[in-house]
Amino acid sequence: MENYTIILVLLGIMVILSSLAEKIKVAAPIVLIVVGIAVGFIPGMPAVEIDAEIIFLLFLPPLLYDAAFKIHFPDFKANSYIISRLAFMLVFITTIGIAVVAYYLIPGMTWPLAFVLGAILAPTDAVAAIGITKGMGLSPLTNTILEGESLLNDASALVAFRFAIAALTGTAFVLWKASLSFVILLAGGFIIGFIVSKIVGFILKAIRHNSIGILSLLLLSPFVTYLIAEKIHTSGVIAVVTLAMSLSRLSASRFPEKLKAQSETIWETITFLLNGLIFILIGLELPLSVKALSGSQLLWYALYGIIITFTALVLRTWSVFINRKKLLHAYEKHKVKPGRRIIPDSILLSIEESVIISWSGMRGIISLALAIGLPNVMSDGAPFPMKDAIIYITTVVVLLTIVGQGLVLPRLAKRQAANATTPAR
Repeated sequence: MENYTIILVLLGIMVILSSLAEKIKVAAPIVLIVVGIAVGFIPGMPAVEIDAEIIFLLFLPPLLYDAAFKIHFPDFKANSYIISRLAFMLVFITTIGIAVVAYYLIPGMTWPLAFVLGAILAPTDAVAAIGITKGMGLSPLTNTILEGESLLNDASALVAFRFAIAALTGTAFVLWKASLSFVILLAGGFIIGFIVSKIVGFILKAIRHNSIGILSLLLLSPFVTYLIAEKIHTSGVIAVVTLAMSLSRLSASRFPEKLKAQSETIWETITFLLNGLIFILIGLELPLSVKALSGSQLLWYALYGIIITFTALVLRTWSVFINRKKLLHAYEKHKVKPGRRIIPDSILLSIEESVIISWSGMRGIISLALAIGLPNVMSDGAPFPMKDAIIYITTVVVLLTIVGQGLVLPRLAKRQAANATTPAR
């Protein structure tokens, strides 16, 4: 009961702080995280620990659903090349890059543990990216790529995490088997999401005059879809995203305007409360992870976290600019040889847009949930190695990316707006 009381109090604080952040022109996630850290260090403050299962079941489905429902599908499809490269290819590259740095940098870090840490820190977070960039006036192209990437990369990160854990417990890693499993997970998630969307669409048609029934069904559908997909060992993330995009297209053509307005109000309220609570919980995690380590360990692991953050930023920047160059090259080739696939200039990134996308790779609640959800013991009964260190390093990286990069983003956004009339393609 005590935890529930604390959560309710935190929700009340979050509502007040979000309004205050808007007045002082600072992104609400940054204010909430800083306050969460301060609250966590109050003497006698009861610990509010993040439950990984609750994050994946209670927070992830509605937030993914809302973001995917609102995304403009034609723009998402037009930018599918760079979105897929960032959401899939970059996640695996980042996992490997962080693993290499961690293995050679952190004493006691084995290769399997290094890949576990890499998989935990590889995905950017939809909640963090959208929460930080909201209201900055970013170009539609930038928003589409950031939101599209964040919707999909959780799936590839969870797959990488599963294989890293399997390798840690002694299971041999076979590339073709891992690749086949990844494809099956994605395809299975897509199929589940598509089937559930058709079932929900049929039921919606049958109860089309019952507004409460429709809204209730839409509210429950992402949770049910996620559970079904995870139960049969496919991607719950892809299933929910597929469901949301399918229902979004159905909504645009069949839902009355009054119902759309009611649905939008309900989802905005839900996502506002969940988003705010997530950022406070992230802040509260730092005091908990600090207590598990000694003073010298805190300093060294914080340094490792800084280096890993820099590594992830470099890899992301390299990937964004490499893919920008490839798109420009394909566009130029089409002008010379019109028979090739058409590359519209509307999807070509400017320098400013590329910088913002590179800088917007925040890590968030998914990374923390993965770290905290690590088992306490191995299959042989031995304690899980370096779990406290992994949680602390993850917390440091999350805070650095959200607070550090988040404070710089508004300046980059203003620069993009200033150059919007004459973008440098």
